[in-house]
Amino acid sequence: MSQLKLNKQKNISNGNTALLTQKHQGAHLLASAITVAISSSLLSAPLHADNEATSTEKVQLQVLDINSSAVSTNVSPYASDVAPYKAEQVADKRRTRDIVQTPQTIQVLTKTAIEESGKTELKDLLQAQPGITLGTGEGGNTFGDRYIIRGYEARNDVFTDGLRDPGPITRETFSLEQVEISKGPSSTFAGRGSTGGAVNSVTKKASIDEDFTHLEAGLGTDNYQRYTLDTNHVINDDLAVRLNVLYSDADTPDRAPAGENRQGLLLSGLYNPSDDLRIYADYYRLRTDDRADTGVFITRDANRVFSGFDDEVKYVGQNGLDFQKTEADVATLTVDSRLSESMRIENKTRYGTSSNEYIITASRSSNGQYTLRHFTGWQENQYLGNQTNLIFDQVGDNGQRNTVIAGVELARENVDIGSYSVNTNVNGASSVIINPYAPDRNAWQGSVSRNSPKSEMSLDTLSFYLMDTLTLNPQWELSGGVRYDSFDYSLDAAASTNRNGSTNPAATYAYKDSFVNGQLGVVFSPWDKGNVYFSWSTSSNINGGEADAGTNCGYGGLCTDAGSAAADPEQSTNLELGTKWSLMNDELLLTAAVFQTTKDNVIETSSGSTGYGSGGSLNTGKNEVKGVELGLVGNLTNKLSGHLNITSMKSKVLESSNAAAVGLPQANFADTSANLQLRYQLTEQFAFGGAATYSSEIYGGSPEAGTNTETAPELPSYTVLDAFASYQVNPKLGIRANVQNLTDKRYYTAVYRGGSIVYLGDARSANISVNYKF
Repeated sequence: MSQLKLNKQKNISNGNTALLTQKHQGAHLLASAITVAISSSLLSAPLHADNEATSTEKVQLQVLDINSSAVSTNVSPYASDVAPYKAEQVADKRRTRDIVQTPQTIQVLTKTAIEESGKTELKDLLQAQPGITLGTGEGGNTFGDRYIIRGYEARNDVFTDGLRDPGPITRETFSLEQVEISKGPSSTFAGRGSTGGAVNSVTKKASIDEDFTHLEAGLGTDNYQRYTLDTNHVINDDLAVRLNVLYSDADTPDRAPAGENRQGLLLSGLYNPSDDLRIYADYYRLRTDDRADTGVFITRDANRVFSGFDDEVKYVGQNGLDFQKTEADVATLTVDSRLSESMRIENKTRYGTSSNEYIITASRSSNGQYTLRHFTGWQENQYLGNQTNLIFDQVGDNGQRNTVIAGVELARENVDIGSYSVNTNVNGASSVIINPYAPDRNAWQGSVSRNSPKSEMSLDTLSFYLMDTLTLNPQWELSGGVRYDSFDYSLDAAASTNRNGSTNPAATYAYKDSFVNGQLGVVFSPWDKGNVYFSWSTSSNINGGEADAGTNCGYGGLCTDAGSAAADPEQSTNLELGTKWSLMNDELLLTAAVFQTTKDNVIETSSGSTGYGSGGSLNTGKNEVKGVELGLVGNLTNKLSGHLNITSMKSKVLESSNAAAVGLPQANFADTSANLQLRYQLTEQFAFGGAATYSSEIYGGSPEAGTNTETAPELPSYTVLDAFASYQVNPKLGIRANVQNLTDKRYYTAVYRGGSIVYLGDARSANISVNYKF
């Protein structure tokens, strides 16, 4: 039995916060604690040879079925009790029905699926999911996590616990309960953006149900080490605190000294004085200190047409110069109060700051010589937001249910971006010559200075929305919503010189506008376990909405035409027809959907432009993406669990100010992609499994612009295999081994159209993690 609300004398050491300021001391503290815990457990661990499940037994996939003083496994509140990869619902209370009854494609990665995948960055998790590709950092936008969902930019369509988490910063998984990916335009929920979809990360929360502590230590190839602590302490019947701590350090597989260092903390408090009131207070802190790898570069023929990749290029980052550091400090207060049996109110307030700064070195060929080029930047984000939802949920006779949500959301975002000046003028040389096949990483000499902001953006948003989900009877359910967003945008741009030598004069741009979006859905359930649904939804993007791009029109930044930024919002519409089936005693969810997303009033960069300036063609473009998506998640048998997702899509530019682009597919787009992750519970103690990720060819180019597949850089298709195995020594002690890229496949995940950046997928790596629970 789980020890509920016991051991209240457990002490949560204040020393854990030292992780954020003392790089190695924190790691040693965690490692020492884990070592002591594991050693004591091993000394007292009984043998369980006669506890193996027979072939006729139903093996619990989520928890051990050992009749002893087993501690809680801290199962996710949103996941199935018996199917570890299947989520029953999303965390956002505005989505009032279970996933099986929601008329939209929603993919959820549960905590178990995340842990067993062995992936520790949100970027790596999402890149493995079908319909999602990655973008590079380039001259026109910031280096950092950049997601492209169904062919559309989504780097600012990232949310944490339902509130926007702006900026392309590094995001970790140590603090996450699950990751929710909603596909298709959904501005009714998300506000601006979300053309291809949105990502919501759900964090771990304090609980008054029980005390628990989870310690985990991992070691592996490429100097990998990772230590985490997850502890929940029930202070009394009304109050609890939960602490998650991370220390991680590793080289990039086969690309050292490129690598990463992560230190993080999530502190969550809960005050729950009655069944009618819950108050959560959370503080999240992350510090990263990485050396990013730009990968290899493309080769071109005599006509400058793409001809392949130079795979022999090594990591050329310079000691004492290259770095990428991100910081995040976010505080959130959530009040959830039940006003009556049928009415409740939820209020979320968040204040957060984040930053991302880097100098990243790549090499390029010029006149037969290879010189270093530097991508530099810094970005500082400040976010203040409040979301209030009044939820009315009335259940009537004959299976009728009506759920109405009225909400208001306010947000203020401030984003400053700039760059660094790297002086390489040493002994009269204006650049550094390097051999990229055997690089001297001490070749650079010179100085670095941080420049003043090149743009300062401010965006104030006020939103109102109304949603209603009406269950008419067991067969029919209707849903709809409408949202009004009003925004006040301003951007101060300093005078600057582009990479191509053109200049941008100092300017101030300011405008106010508003838009209305909506969604409608109908679910028809003529079968006991299956339904058919149809949905219509819209979204809007504002001019300059990708704040990290400043006035780089071709990268989502502010665009002007004859000096004017007065563009109408881009408008997207999605039509989706699908079916969902709950099978295997509700332990398996089968989904299928066909969709069409059309984006109109597209703001384009000027024909022939590099995209680095603000010059554009306003509201002249139109494109569409059509496709089908299949999903299967849950328990396939009593012992086999998994999730399978497949997406097949086609994209096309329908209208453009550049006539040559009409009919072309979009850049950074995979027509077909798939992911399969399986786990097999061989005995009560031993499980094993793995994953396979497939992507078809991807062609580089400007974001959301047409790309000529005859001349554009082409990333070949690939299939990558991962594997894991876990063994539960006793109810407290477990061991898991992960191997990423089992066959050491050489593959590429993103390409910069200029050619000097081709991101490599990680080479083969392996690690072993030991976890101890008490």
